[in-house]
Amino acid sequence: MEYVVVDFEWNQSPYGKNTSNKRLPFEIIEIGAVKLDENGREIGRFDQLIKPKVYKKLHHVTKSLTGIKEKELNKGKPFAEAATEFMDWCGDDYMFCTWGNLDLLELQRNMKFHHMERLLVGPIRYYNVQKLFRLFYDDENNSSSLEYAVDYLKLSRKGDFHRAVNDAEYTARIFSMMDPVEVEKWYTVDYYQNPKRRKDEIKLVYETYFKYISKEYENRETAMADREVRKTHCFLCGRPAVKRIRWFVGKNRAYYCLAECPEHGYFRGKIRLKKTDEDKFFVVKTLRRTDESGARLIADMKEEVRQKRQEKRHREGTHEG
Repeated sequence: MEYVVVDFEWNQSPYGKNTSNKRLPFEIIEIGAVKLDENGREIGRFDQLIKPKVYKKLHHVTKSLTGIKEKELNKGKPFAEAATEFMDWCGDDYMFCTWGNLDLLELQRNMKFHHMERLLVGPIRYYNVQKLFRLFYDDENNSSSLEYAVDYLKLSRKGDFHRAVNDAEYTARIFSMMDPVEVEKWYTVDYYQNPKRRKDEIKLVYETYFKYISKEYENRETAMADREVRKTHCFLCGRPAVKRIRWFVGKNRAYYCLAECPEHGYFRGKIRLKKTDEDKFFVVKTLRRTDESGARLIADMKEEVRQKRQEKRHREGTHEG
């Protein structure tokens, strides 16, 4: 298997969010990629500017970060042509690698806008090198930038950051330093192209947590009523984990619970409801091992939610009186 380490630069409406195209809030303007063989050696590069179709004027942040000029983009290729060439260049047997979790999402969104979904069918399995860097080198820094990682690992700087092929090269150099046996344990799945049916649902088991991506539902209520969604089995032994605190709405409109396996102890459950471009819903559920301290945090969160609801009812009752 080969690895395609990819990076995209994108632009947005220079006139503010209210003028943004909802179907394409970020338009890809540059594709950069480095291809590695199974031993981490570079065997190819792809570098292409894209002539914009939606946002023909560069946002000031994009211009400042990338240094790209509009006259350069006007000489680029249309997205459909560039993306087709890129996917042909990737080949048949490869794994994407990215820095962070946004690049593949925006690639698929741009492809959907241009009616090119058939070129890249998801959900997409890939390696998030930023996540791997935190796991293997610097787990205290939860928002490691690529520039930070390059300096942390004392890699030489060969080109400006925020140009697609340069960032792809830096990411590839970091990735090639990692133990492939350990890397294989921590693949990620991009679910912009989310499962539609029960048989397509995704269940990922890692050493310390479990992730479940559900089928589609018409609304939030139907999703949360599904027994499969609310289930809390221990991902280490498969036994049912008894709920000590049932699902409740906590921070950022996410649902939380606390469950306990007789053999493996406490699990912290979290459910996030995601909305599709077609206004349907699907669930991303994670179960993570936790300890007594983590269990108390869930209990404290639920108590805080209960108190706020009680205060709200009291205020409403006082107002009505």
